[in-house]
Amino acid sequence: MVELIIDDNLGMIHLKWSDGSNSSYPFLWLRENDPAGFHEDTNERMTDLTAISQDITVTKAFTKDNVLTLIWGDNSLETNYNLEWLFNHQPGKRAPDPAKVKRNCWRGEFSREDIPNAKAKYLLEDDDALATWLEKTQIYGLSLVTSLDNRSDAGMDVAQRIGFLRETNFGTSFQVQSKPNPNNLAYTAVALPPHTDLPNQELPPGFQFLHCIANEADGGGSTFADGLAISMDLRSNDTEAFDILSSVSIPFRFHDENTDIRSRKHVITLNIDGEINEICFNAHIADFLDIEPKIMKSYYRAYCQFMKMTRSNDYLVSLKLDAGEMVVFDNRRILHGREAFNPETGYRHLHGCYVDRGEFESKLRVLKRAPDNR
Repeated sequence: MVELIIDDNLGMIHLKWSDGSNSSYPFLWLRENDPAGFHEDTNERMTDLTAISQDITVTKAFTKDNVLTLIWGDNSLETNYNLEWLFNHQPGKRAPDPAKVKRNCWRGEFSREDIPNAKAKYLLEDDDALATWLEKTQIYGLSLVTSLDNRSDAGMDVAQRIGFLRETNFGTSFQVQSKPNPNNLAYTAVALPPHTDLPNQELPPGFQFLHCIANEADGGGSTFADGLAISMDLRSNDTEAFDILSSVSIPFRFHDENTDIRSRKHVITLNIDGEINEICFNAHIADFLDIEPKIMKSYYRAYCQFMKMTRSNDYLVSLKLDAGEMVVFDNRRILHGREAFNPETGYRHLHGCYVDRGEFESKLRVLKRAPDNR
């Protein structure tokens, strides 16, 4: 049983639910969300908000058979709302998002055995297996896919099972191997300290897929660190450093013969709730620091502290990928790097691509729907 009150003074309908909770619905909100005002095929809103009076009134309201019925102002329009829908869409309460899972931080004690993993075959064929793996990858920001086919595009098949590939100036996919005249340090044999990819982009890529095709050279192990854990520890132990890294933007730039892409970023980005949302950290493509001289000493101190933490064994996890394995990680959370290797001792070749966070989360939401609503 639902109790109903029309509040003309505040212009709201108040509902008291059977569980004892209360919710309030402004008249204008209700009128804009008239179920009849949505396209029957696309479910997009068709109602023209500018055609509705800001002072709209309700002359009658009642509930029957799990439906709230409203008669508006001049008695010319009747609107019906499903009560369950109203309960699930209460103003002032954010709708639950199945893609926004609780993130688990990890540090240096995290091992290969702790990293979520799944066989490629199941991810390609089984929606439930894919949903479970996507969620675990969201939780830890890092996972492994094993038993990929011996094809260079086998990793892309898994990525495209999730969504569209993100194209960058390096292409839709990229080959990570030592080569002559490289335009990026990834295409050399030198060590790469932990970093995130392409903070110079207006929107850095989301999830990175790195499929190991061969890894026979001495060295060449992959390193990872959870930027979320590092940032949280910095916030707890060095508030001044955290505040300046999350409030002062710095320039990033990648440029070669054909490209010059620049953007400003906070090393630590917070969302509107003050939660750590992403990390943008790549010392190799950080442009000349152009912040005010009076804060530069403080900034350098904080920046160096963050850099030291990314390289500390307290946070680093190392693993050497085998052929047929693919590591998948959130590029805007997880820092990745590489140990130096000697190309004269064996062949090393990884094939990479990106899928943006939006595509990744969209697939997870769809897979979490009831099977007949997918």
